[in-house]
Amino acid sequence: MTNNDSYLDLSKDLYLSQEQTGKAGGIMTGTIAFDNEKYLKQQTASILERVERFNKRLYLEFGGKLFHDYHAARVLPGYDPNVKVRLLRELGNKAAILLCIYAGDIERKKMRADFGITYDSDAMKLIDNLKDWGLDVLGVVITRFEKQPSAVLFKNKLERRGVTVYTHTYTKGYPTEVDTIVSNEGYGANSYVETEKPLVIVTGPGPGSGKLATCLSQLYHDYRRGIKAGYAKFETFPIWNIPLRHPVNIAYEAGTADLGDFNLIDPFHLEAYDLKAVNYNRDVDAFPVLRRILEKITGGEAFYKSPTDMGVNCCGFAIVDDDAAREAAKQEVIRRYFRYRCEYAIGLADRETVQRVELFIKDFGLEPESRNVVQPARDAAALAEKRDKGNEGIYCGAAIELEDGTIITGSNSPLMHAASSLVIHAIKHLGGIPEKIKLLPPNITDSIRKLKTEILDETAVSLDLNESLIALGISATTNPAAQLAIKTLKDLKGCEVHMTHIPTPGDEVGLRRLGVNLTSDPNFSTKNLFIA
Repeated sequence: MTNNDSYLDLSKDLYLSQEQTGKAGGIMTGTIAFDNEKYLKQQTASILERVERFNKRLYLEFGGKLFHDYHAARVLPGYDPNVKVRLLRELGNKAAILLCIYAGDIERKKMRADFGITYDSDAMKLIDNLKDWGLDVLGVVITRFEKQPSAVLFKNKLERRGVTVYTHTYTKGYPTEVDTIVSNEGYGANSYVETEKPLVIVTGPGPGSGKLATCLSQLYHDYRRGIKAGYAKFETFPIWNIPLRHPVNIAYEAGTADLGDFNLIDPFHLEAYDLKAVNYNRDVDAFPVLRRILEKITGGEAFYKSPTDMGVNCCGFAIVDDDAAREAAKQEVIRRYFRYRCEYAIGLADRETVQRVELFIKDFGLEPESRNVVQPARDAAALAEKRDKGNEGIYCGAAIELEDGTIITGSNSPLMHAASSLVIHAIKHLGGIPEKIKLLPPNITDSIRKLKTEILDETAVSLDLNESLIALGISATTNPAAQLAIKTLKDLKGCEVHMTHIPTPGDEVGLRRLGVNLTSDPNFSTKNLFIA
């Protein structure tokens, strides 16, 4: 039995010490750090056990992303980004799904960065994806609803497509006036969602969607009906039974640095059981009030002695290569550093957020250049400038690390953006296509340039990645080399990419579709303020 097998076994101590989990090491390409099947088995059993504890009904606050959890996949190599929806399918007909979305997020058009879509669009996408997996949504709850125009429009869209919508207002008296909160003026003023299922999964796009308030509102209504329902929480991160300063938990802090979240040892759990468990500040801060609310709803029983008690997360038990997880998580911290620096440059983040992630990097003894593709991208930009003999212009470089560790670079030119150059070079390499063979013949690129400049009145001639991919598709109709290259595009998914400049919208769309892990330096690719 390996060390990992011993410390991750359920019969062992649940809190994994720094010494037990080992030191960071170099991560090998293809290394698996997470066992999805082990996780599914243990996680399903844990949830069903909690359902049995509350013999009538359990409301499970389901945090994180149901689909496409790429953060988890990046910090836990081998983690299936859709493993949580597989978990829901394992629970079968025992579970109903309730989707929450905060009306304020709809009104201000809050974006989900990894897909570039708004939260209301993400909610509709989530409903569609669940249906594709054979799972139906019980209904959608719009929380803190005050008839905001965009929220009303969203409600109308859903209802006219056959989706049941409930609206909850701000909870009167929250968070201090418990007697008001737990009354007909508080939770009692909210719509009640009826179901016969023993397990109700309460989820939503992003944090602050009102999942907890919805669970508590349902509990209030159930107890008034004589149903002694229960509440529990499922949240992948932070992982409660690995060390507080473990890179996987630090990567979670880095990912929420803009929210100001931080991890800590759960003081309530330590006091009740004399055991260390990792939780995060919002759950710990809210626990005293939550306990009082639960006691008021149930007439004296709070269910739990600590925020950690509320959780059912078994993620830590499925880590099978701790060294690989540590190294992957450190790389995620560096990615977050670059992302926040770019968001600061365009005005979406503050300086304190960037500085916080800088401290995480320093704590691990890393540099931004510890990301393998950073320096090659910068070198490619410098080489492009040198070749152009210092003519005025902005020189952009890009680099990609392929699955076998090979690093390919590209740079901008009058013909194409750096991202386009990079992808063309990478797929040529993967397809074994000689450099002198052109994937984009001049007749196609010239036609696109004329369309852009002579018909559409655009000033930019160089092709961005989205345009280049379309041109590649056209070329493939008559060019066997392009046909071969297109088949290798799927091999770029999950590869690491760095650019010396913030990608233009067309580059960003193309890179997102290819599924690469992108970072960039906080430089703009043009001196213009408006970028189409």
